[in-house]
Amino acid sequence: MASDPRVLIIEDNTANAELATFVLEHAGFVANAVTDASDALALVASFQPDLILMDIRLSGGDGLALTRALKSDSATSGIVVVAFTAYAMKGDEARLRAAGCDAYIAKPIDVASFARQVEAALGAGPPMNLDSLRGELADR
Repeated sequence: MASDPRVLIIEDNTANAELATFVLEHAGFVANAVTDASDALALVASFQPDLILMDIRLSGGDGLALTRALKSDSATSGIVVVAFTAYAMKGDEARLRAAGCDAYIAKPIDVASFARQVEAALGAGPPMNLDSLRGELADR
């Protein structure tokens, strides 16, 4: 990826969102956070993330429903969506993947390995990078 990876954190716990943002920015990511599902779609359009960390239990909406909506829209279907939750139980991975999640990161995060987990998840699916795609198409 030519530029710093862009990560959108959709997390209704402000402390979790701030910690994840701090760790990712310190590791060289461009990070932005939103705490409400109703604000998330607008921010996805303006921020154009490569990866979304999606809390599953959100105030103002369901993280899996939001993931399904993102994955069903051709404009956002290429964004890597990572389930970001403390509530996943054994066997939930199939349910998370069926909703469109490309990977899973458990909370609470381990600050020593969190950025590496996010970086690894970027390889889980095709990141959306509209600027490089436009450049590639213009060169053809």
